[in-house]
Amino acid sequence: MAEEQDLHAPVSKWKMPVGVFFKDARRVFKWDILGKEILDIALPAALATAADPIASLIDTAFIGHIGPVELAAAGVSIALFNQASRITVFPLVSITTSFVAEEDTVAKMNMKSEKGESSDNGLLESSEANKAIEENVKLEKAEKGAAKNSDPLENVDKLPSDLMSTNKKEKIKKQKRHIASASTALIFGTILGLLQAIFIIFSTKVLLGVMGVKSDSPMLAPAQKYLKIRSIGAPAVLLTLAMQGIFRGFKDTRTPLYVIVVGYGVNIALDPLLIFVCGLGIRGAALAHVLSQYLMALVLFIILTKKIDLLPPSIKDLQFGRFLRNGTLLLARVVAVTFCVTLAASLAAREGPTPMAAFQTCLQVWLTSSLLADGLAVAGQAILACAFAEKDYKKAIATATRVLQMSFILGVGLTFVVGIGLYFGAGIFSSDVNVLHLIRIGLPFVAATQPINSLSFVFDGVNFGASDFAYCAYSLVLVAIASIVSLFLLSKSHGFIGIWIALTIYMALRTFAGVWRMGTGTGPWRFLKGRSPP
Repeated sequence: MAEEQDLHAPVSKWKMPVGVFFKDARRVFKWDILGKEILDIALPAALATAADPIASLIDTAFIGHIGPVELAAAGVSIALFNQASRITVFPLVSITTSFVAEEDTVAKMNMKSEKGESSDNGLLESSEANKAIEENVKLEKAEKGAAKNSDPLENVDKLPSDLMSTNKKEKIKKQKRHIASASTALIFGTILGLLQAIFIIFSTKVLLGVMGVKSDSPMLAPAQKYLKIRSIGAPAVLLTLAMQGIFRGFKDTRTPLYVIVVGYGVNIALDPLLIFVCGLGIRGAALAHVLSQYLMALVLFIILTKKIDLLPPSIKDLQFGRFLRNGTLLLARVVAVTFCVTLAASLAAREGPTPMAAFQTCLQVWLTSSLLADGLAVAGQAILACAFAEKDYKKAIATATRVLQMSFILGVGLTFVVGIGLYFGAGIFSSDVNVLHLIRIGLPFVAATQPINSLSFVFDGVNFGASDFAYCAYSLVLVAIASIVSLFLLSKSHGFIGIWIALTIYMALRTFAGVWRMGTGTGPWRFLKGRSPP
């Protein structure tokens, strides 16, 4: 109770609770309940995120054996399709994870309240946040353990078996949960996927022209074949990712991982069969990817239908307005991020083919290393969304600080791994002496920014978990404006190095925006200054 009183003690409006970032820093390596819960969500999420680029890399290797023209055509098409998907997928997955976690938590609290349990306390009355977390997780494990061989999602609403009769347990086991946000996410995923497929199929030539593939280019014909077939899989892609968001909301990242691994395994197996044995060439590569995507979507959908009732009691229960409002905010955010990175690549291309080759290599390493941080962001978002729904602010603080501290240490480790790896392994990407020289010039920026990159990505998860979507959008738009100005000015005065300085400024500003929100105790973090969250 003492800590609860301290949490709500009056604080001067001039005093900033920035010290919260260093709270319990000694626990960052401690293998306690919170650490286990975070890693249990983060590791499968990171592996699932890494599965797609790995599968695309293997796809590319098979296509490379068809011919260099087909390889270049597939590269442009994949980049175009992924960019179009990212604009719609990122907002959908992010808001789905938060909304499902909140709704599921509230539903469980209501069920426990109906059974005579107290569920309306703003803070858990525990002297240690970690002890409260431990009890919550033990309860969840007891609930899940009621049926030994069942799926992790099947028994999340059960009470420990020794508190219920066999009849009650069977009744709950057969009962499906009503999660309106899950149904809404699937509807949006289907609609957006169909719209994306139709748009790309009927504007393939125009879009490829924007990407630099002109009408007289030998790449145009194979690129059109690949992109049109690949676009047929757009509904499956968005549905699969929407369902990943739903499972993440349930804190289950293992089920999507298993399905994704199997799906991409099928993709890799179909590649040589369709490309070479059936003689479909580049169309076979696209078809293999589409079939694997629909397989993943089907399997995830079947699993999901066994856990929740996807048909809400009424259409009024669907959350179209909430999804559209917050999705639009995150869409603006994604556009701002995409524009900054695309502009940097465009300015590098203006420097010439050699600087562009070096920049592209550095950029891919720079972005790929963020996949591990994405896992921590997913874990932070899922746990925080539940904690805020329960008004369990002790757990919110403990989770936010732990994932941020973990991300910083991860970033420091990546600094050494990326720096040493790129310095000695740059020859893998190019044998051109001038390209290698520029890669080594960009290397200090790529390596040294890893800590702020990791913090930036995890701050996204923290803010999404707190449903602070408006701040995420507006702050990123302001960051993008400042970054665009610095990109133009620094690229003009310092060329290749100037672009990387501007990108460093961009990531630093993104991190600062996250630090400012939580460190000043504003928005959903007002309770850090003794005020009730909005």
